Amino acid sequence: MKLLQALGLNLNILIAQFINFAILLFILYKFGYKPILKFLDERKNKIEQGIKDAQEATEKLKKMSEKEQQIIVAAKKEAKNILEKIKKHAEEKQKQIINKTKEDIGNIINQQKAQIRVEKAKILKEIKQEVGTLIVNALEQILEEKMDEKKDGELVKKVVEKLNKKSELKD
Repeated sequence: MKLLQALGLNLNILIAQFINFAILLFILYKFGYKPILKFLDERKNKIEQGIKDAQEATEKLKKMSEKEQQIIVAAKKEAKNILEKIKKHAEEKQKQIINKTKEDIGNIINQQKAQIRVEKAKILKEIKQEVGTLIVNALEQILEEKMDEKKDGELVKKVVEKLNKKSELKD
């Protein structure tokens, strides 16, 4: 004790200061250090959770990106299939249209041929009648006598029949 007094220290004051320091340390720990540590722990947990969430989001993004790629590939395949179907359908339609057009052209040609045959027969008939009339007139002038109508008709029929036979042989 004498030593402490020689140094100018009072033991009662030193103990009181030690008690004050302990109380101050307890109060700082309880109301300062503990809330700061709690705040730092919460902050640390939030940061760790944020990092974890960011990693999960990155993984989800990768998965979504992969799914997106799969969806794009599937959509491209489907679009390709649809285009192929449309192309096949268009080709079939084109073939149908071409075949129908060929049929229509064939029908028109056949109709025109039939019409030409009818007109040809009509014209030949008219020509034969004209030729018959011309022959009768020529014969009348040559014989210088007029035949009666009955003989005239028979002669025209005979001439027309002979001409028909000759034209049939030519056809």
